[in-house]
Amino acid sequence: MAKKLFIAEKPSVAQEFAKALKYQMSRRDGYLESEEAIVTWCVGHLVTMSYPEVYDIKYKKWSVDTLPFIPETFKYEVISGVKKQFDIVSSLLNRPDVDTIYVCTDSGREGEYIYRLVEQEANIHGKKRRRVWIDSQTEEEILRGVREAKDLSEYDNLANAAYLRAKEDYLMGINFSRALTLKYGNHVKNYLRRDRAVISVGRVMTCVLGMVVNREREIRSFVKTPFYRVTGAFGIPMGDGKEKPFEGEWRAVEGSAWNLSPLLYKENGFSEKKDAEALMEKLGAILPRGAMSSGFSGAFLEKCEKKKEQKNPPLLYNLAELQNDCSRMFKISPDETLKIAQELYEKKLTTYPRTDARVLSSAVAKEIHKNIGGLRNFAPVSAYAVQILEENSYQKIAKTRYVNDKQITDHYAIIPTGQGFSALRSLSPASAKVYEVIARRFLSIFYPPAISQKVSLTVLVKSQQLPQGERFFASFKVLTQEGYLGVSRPSFFSSKKEEKEEKNGEEEEFSCDEAFLKVLQTMKKGEQLPLHSLSIKEGETSPPKRYNSGSLILTMENAGQFIEDEELRAQIKGSGIGTSATRAEILKKLVTIEYLALNKKTQTITPTLMGEMIYDVVSDSIRPLLNPALTASWEKGLTGVAEGTITSGEYMDKLDDFVRRRTNIVKQLHNQSILYQQFDAIAGFYQKKETAPAVKKAGTTKKRTEKKENAEG
Repeated sequence: MAKKLFIAEKPSVAQEFAKALKYQMSRRDGYLESEEAIVTWCVGHLVTMSYPEVYDIKYKKWSVDTLPFIPETFKYEVISGVKKQFDIVSSLLNRPDVDTIYVCTDSGREGEYIYRLVEQEANIHGKKRRRVWIDSQTEEEILRGVREAKDLSEYDNLANAAYLRAKEDYLMGINFSRALTLKYGNHVKNYLRRDRAVISVGRVMTCVLGMVVNREREIRSFVKTPFYRVTGAFGIPMGDGKEKPFEGEWRAVEGSAWNLSPLLYKENGFSEKKDAEALMEKLGAILPRGAMSSGFSGAFLEKCEKKKEQKNPPLLYNLAELQNDCSRMFKISPDETLKIAQELYEKKLTTYPRTDARVLSSAVAKEIHKNIGGLRNFAPVSAYAVQILEENSYQKIAKTRYVNDKQITDHYAIIPTGQGFSALRSLSPASAKVYEVIARRFLSIFYPPAISQKVSLTVLVKSQQLPQGERFFASFKVLTQEGYLGVSRPSFFSSKKEEKEEKNGEEEEFSCDEAFLKVLQTMKKGEQLPLHSLSIKEGETSPPKRYNSGSLILTMENAGQFIEDEELRAQIKGSGIGTSATRAEILKKLVTIEYLALNKKTQTITPTLMGEMIYDVVSDSIRPLLNPALTASWEKGLTGVAEGTITSGEYMDKLDDFVRRRTNIVKQLHNQSILYQQFDAIAGFYQKKETAPAVKKAGTTKKRTEKKENAEG
């Protein structure tokens, strides 16, 4: 009797498939089997690309004479630590009674690559091959994926892109790391007083290093500029003999005696304190107290503008947005967030995590009531789920911006499945919080926008010296309809203060109560207002902020912001630096090899001395590697291969030329002498930060580093 073979990426996933298929399966060594089917698994990658010395022993020794290394045919080998499982899977794939193979590895480029390598090394022929593509591990979704499985050949372009990504990382890692280490490694080693220094370079990791170093250097070179703002202490009569104080800010708008004046820092401030004081005096203030004198003629309401503002629920989470929020709210790294998201996926609580999409598909939208219905069993949001179902507010979701098939490539946004609640008790506190955040973001899209009433006041202040007056501005906002904000507010916020901090101060917008708002709305043009005093508020410009782990992930996703060329920026839209599946690992690697430092408490990221030295080495030799435009364009090319708009041959020709040309340029350079000057220029910033033991720890053996060359960087 012919059998079906299901091959998953992990043992835990294989177990879920076995449960969903409901075959009477018995456990064997490395697989499960019934009369109808076999379920087996990989353990991540079973096959990898061979090291250069496998091609020829001469490549084992690093030498400029053997560079560039670009094989005509690439070699692969079974990873020794998982050879037993590979042999089991290979024998099952080639069993005579197996006629159909269901590929159930993760639904993405990397999952495709894991299986294709196994199939390649197992030398399979004459079998039907079906690709199971699922968005969650619920029984319903697994059965749908098996039922609708397509012929594996329909994913050949995706497989081609996966192979090319690995070849690209392999060739750049080996050639550039060896070339730069041979050319500059001794200089780095001697400067840091290490036994050894291997310069690790990668298509993505070097670009990310460049982003962090560039930001750090912007901060260092930033010169703070002081400025001086003039504000007034006004009052609003409340009708009971009392008044509500408010602060108005002066601006040099059209009609001001200082409009377009060279004395201004910006429209709302002066570069010199004496000029701010001169304004106050001319308006009738007595320095230094700022109290108004007889020279002050009065403050009059010139404009009272009222308008409603609405804030729609945000789009759903993709992985980058989730990593950013978790970094900000919980101070956990993108790598940890991905582990949690993967855990939630494998426990059937949420959908596939490695996604770039922030919307749902129209097919999912039709069945979305099931996801909502399940959340009635999750106490923190149960009442909201019930309300959505009772009011049928989910029925029109397909016509909103939260559903868009054109914005989905492999997977839709991360949402709760509405299942798997038996696993909640086993979640860590951090995982439980992440699940709640995902659930609330999901339910919020079925609620109306938050509506605020905003009132903007323009107050004309006149004096004997300035009879035409100068204008002060203030605005007030009150939340009149909570809308989605109620469901989006996590239960674990312990206080309103904490909530405001986690929302980056968003709540500060709602700065007055409804009683005050009603008084504001009754005010009329020309009405005189109390002005008690004027004062100067001194400030200074702020340097750019350092990246934190979450903001760096988002920046990698939106690499186009760094590209000045509008046409190229449009061309790479949607293709950032790295992918949702690799960005966290890239950042983790940069921290592990100590090119970057991650503050675990704040998640702030800074370069290390070693990292900044490597930046200078690359900048002097293969500068395009630091350019986000180049890195993103490579990713765009891989997307083109996956979509069938670029052939593998075209991509490989471009890759071959780039690696060959850039490696040969490095071999011909003679610029080592300037490195020490560059190193000296940056070393002073690290003398207090990095102790000798830390520097020594940063070194890695040549053998360890060479083994990591093939990893995505």
